Amino acid sequence: MPGPGVYWFGKEELDAALEVLQSGYLFRYGDEKDPRFLKKVYTLEKAFAEYCNAEYALATSSGTSSLLVSAAALGLKPGDEIIVPAYTFVASYSSLIFMGLVPVLAEIDESLCLDPSDIEHRITERTKAILPVHMLGNPCDMDRIMAIAKKHGLYVLEDACQAAGASYKGKKIGTIGNIGAFSLNIFKTINSGDGGLVATNDKDLYEIAFGMHDQGHKPNRTGVEVGNRVLLGLNFRMNELSAAVAIAQLGKLDRIVSTLREKRAILKNLISKAGGFRFRTLNDPDGDCATLCTVIFDTREQAVKVSKALGSKTVDQSGWHVYANMEHVLAHLKKIGQPHTKGSYPKTDDILSRSMNISVGVVDGGLGAGWGININSTDSEIEAAAKAFVSACS
Repeated sequence: MPGPGVYWFGKEELDAALEVLQSGYLFRYGDEKDPRFLKKVYTLEKAFAEYCNAEYALATSSGTSSLLVSAAALGLKPGDEIIVPAYTFVASYSSLIFMGLVPVLAEIDESLCLDPSDIEHRITERTKAILPVHMLGNPCDMDRIMAIAKKHGLYVLEDACQAAGASYKGKKIGTIGNIGAFSLNIFKTINSGDGGLVATNDKDLYEIAFGMHDQGHKPNRTGVEVGNRVLLGLNFRMNELSAAVAIAQLGKLDRIVSTLREKRAILKNLISKAGGFRFRTLNDPDGDCATLCTVIFDTREQAVKVSKALGSKTVDQSGWHVYANMEHVLAHLKKIGQPHTKGSYPKTDDILSRSMNISVGVVDGGLGAGWGININSTDSEIEAAAKAFVSACS
C-alpha cells in the first residue's frame, strides 16, 4: 500500500541504483578525485533546493530525522513548547519529544490541518515555535500562521513530510517558514524507500542542521576531519543508493502531482452528485498534492455507514495519525503533566469522526485510505469507484 512514486518506479530508478552499486561508493562521502564517486547525495540536495527555490537543502535518513535536525537548527531547548496539530503522524510528536521539547496540541479545521484560530490561546511564555503540518498533501493556511508567528516572535518549522510537490500561493511548501522537513518514505509522494530532506533559506540554520545530521561537522566535508566540529551531532546521513533513487523520483514529481490532480478532479466530479457530505477545505486549490480525496459527512452515522460499505474506515480510526490513538505519546504527555484523552480536542474529534479518506495517489490503510483509486487508475476504474461510493452514500 504505497505512495504514488512507487507505482511509477521504472528504468530510471533501476539504472540509477545500478550505477551507484557499480561505482563502489555507497557512502555519502568519497574521494573527490575518483571519477567513480558519483556524489549522488550532494546532487540530490542541489536539485531539491533548486526545485523548491530554496538556498539550501539537506538530505537525511528519514522524515523523522529531518524534523529532529530542523528543531535543533532553530536552537530549541528542552522544556520549550511548540504548537502542533492534534491530527498528524506520530513522528511530528516523537521527534520533538526526543529533543526534550513539549508538543502543545491544537485543533484542526476542515482542511484537516492546524486551525489558525486555535493557536494564539495555546501560546505561553515557554512557546518558541509553531509546527504546521501540511497534512495529506494539503498546505496549511500559511498566511494566517505566519502572521501569528510574526506577532509573537515564534519560529515556524513546516512539517512537509506528506506534501513534497505542494505549494502555497506560488511558493513551495517547506520554504515559507524558517525551515521545512520532508519525507521520502514509501508512503509519500515520491520516495527512496526511506529518507528525508530539509529546506531553508537561512545559512546558519542549514549549517546547524547539517552538523546535527553528521556528527557536528560543517557542510560537505571530505574524508575524516579532526578539530573542525563545532557542535554535538548524530548520524542521520543519507547514503548514495537512496539518493540516486530519490533523484530519479524527483524528476517525476511534477508529473506525479499533475496526474493526481487530474484523476482526483474526475473522481470529485463523479461523486459530487451524492449528498450528505462536503469535500475538505483546500487552503490553496492549485497547490494541493491531490494524494487523497477527503470527504466530510454531515453525520458520524453516515460516515461509518459509507466507509464500512466500502471496506474502509473513518479517519478517527486511522491509527497513529490521531492523537487519541497514540498510547505511547499520551503516556509521555501524562508523565509531564499534560494528560490527554479522546475528547481533549472536541473539534478535531468531531471532524475526524465524520471524515473518510479516499485514496488517489497514497493507498494507505494506516491513513484510513485503503480504498479508492491510484495514480495508474483508468477512467473506467475511476468511474467504477465513484459508482460504488455514490451507491454506498444512498
